Amino acid sequence: MSTPTIILVIRLSSIGDIVLTTPVLRMLKNQLDGEVEIHFLTKAKFASLLDGNPYITKVHTMEKTVQEALPELEKLGFDYIIDLHNNIRSAVVKRSLKCLAFTFKKYNFRKWLWVNFGINTMPDVHIVDRYIEPIKGFGVNDDGKGLDFFIPNAKGIAESDLPSIMKNDFIAFAIGGMHEGKKMSKEKIAEVCSSTSHPIVLIGGSEDFDDGEFIASKSGSHVFNSCGKWTLHQSADALRRSQLVISGDTGMMHIASAFSKKIISLWGCTVPGFGMSPYRPHPSSVILQPMDRKKRPCSKLGNKCKYGMGNKCIDQIESAEISKSIEMLWAR
Repeated sequence: MSTPTIILVIRLSSIGDIVLTTPVLRMLKNQLDGEVEIHFLTKAKFASLLDGNPYITKVHTMEKTVQEALPELEKLGFDYIIDLHNNIRSAVVKRSLKCLAFTFKKYNFRKWLWVNFGINTMPDVHIVDRYIEPIKGFGVNDDGKGLDFFIPNAKGIAESDLPSIMKNDFIAFAIGGMHEGKKMSKEKIAEVCSSTSHPIVLIGGSEDFDDGEFIASKSGSHVFNSCGKWTLHQSADALRRSQLVISGDTGMMHIASAFSKKIISLWGCTVPGFGMSPYRPHPSSVILQPMDRKKRPCSKLGNKCKYGMGNKCIDQIESAEISKSIEMLWAR
């Protein structure tokens, strides 16, 4: 019996970044000769994102430092490491495991140049394609299948718990985000929701509940606030069931891409040119950005706005433009 090839893939955070690594896992598992074990190292709070992924042998986790995971990893005898994080912590893992490693190009300095001096030298290449580049040495080729996101049967929304608003076509509006510069204000979202009569389900975490209540109260009975009521997988299930998804530059946008949804993506303090636009969503998808904001991008992560958070870029996208896109994509 042949010995399996054992590969460790490293991506420590965040929701969107981990979802964006999924083509690499699938291609390695499906295209390498012989038996292949794919292991994945990430932060514990993100491990559930990989539940049900058939290409992964085991997910290894850390809370604060990678040293927590090293004793277990050192026992496994990895043949290769695919470093899709490329930072000090992943460097510690590579140094400790002492096996051949392949690392993707992060381009942080180029992003810094663009943010601070307006000099754009970023390659016109999506980050997923940059993730794929290091594994081409294995003879692996892009299979064209896009992103993966798996919802185990017991983790979606039970049919008996399905809100009535979701029993026909509806819009999923992801209102949350890790950084304020990627989140549209509740007032602006309420304005958009009020402009259409199509059913809308607001998606977000418990921290977005109050904003969701405000939006629903200002918009009308066609808006349902699910924020804080569902798990991540249940929210993903709502995206999967939807007719159309509206989202900022967030993990929910990437999960929607994994389901090939029609997406209206809203961009503020970050820009699609960083390489993290929706990856192979429905071809009718639309990218909307504010006009006359020449200082953008404001920050690499969306945590700062050069115009001030009270006047943040994402809120400068015209509501009428969003409404027009909703009607256009709803009809297709």
